[in-house]
Amino acid sequence: MTQTERTIRARMAIALLSLIAGISATYLHLYKLGLAGTLSCGTGGCDKAIFSQWGAFLGVDVALIGTIGYSLLLGTAILALQPRWHARREPALALLVLASLGFVFTLRLKYAEFVVLKTFCPWCAISAVSITAILVLAVLQWRWAKAPIPRPMYDTASMSHPFLRPTPPGGPTKPKPKQD
Repeated sequence: MTQTERTIRARMAIALLSLIAGISATYLHLYKLGLAGTLSCGTGGCDKAIFSQWGAFLGVDVALIGTIGYSLLLGTAILALQPRWHARREPALALLVLASLGFVFTLRLKYAEFVVLKTFCPWCAISAVSITAILVLAVLQWRWAKAPIPRPMYDTASMSHPFLRPTPPGGPTKPKPKQD
């Protein structure tokens, strides 16, 4: 598998995971607003986690923060799938930064859920597993982006456009003046 194929597959996986986790976060946010009916949790820990003091960060619902974060990851991954971005480092860096921020934020929430609240929320687990997988893929993206890109297999000297021809050793040559 080529570097470009690995990159495309990883970015597609990031997009899919972001979509799944984003839907989960949106569901939790709508539930907290009273717009999603009942929450199917099974453990009873979801309400405890969502409505605790840890359910908001700086006054903003953590599920809304998750929805926004996963939307940014999804948009970045989809943009990075465009052919002009396949071999570029910028999308890999953007995905790595967004995934790292999401992972650190999730660590804070998992600490609160398990250690402070002593509960388990399956919906929150979807987010935690997704962001962890996204971070692993983003790290791989970064590593692949740093790898050298193979040179073209064609001879650049045979190109017809003057800007595409290689510069001769010693720099460009000046035309010799005509002697009459």
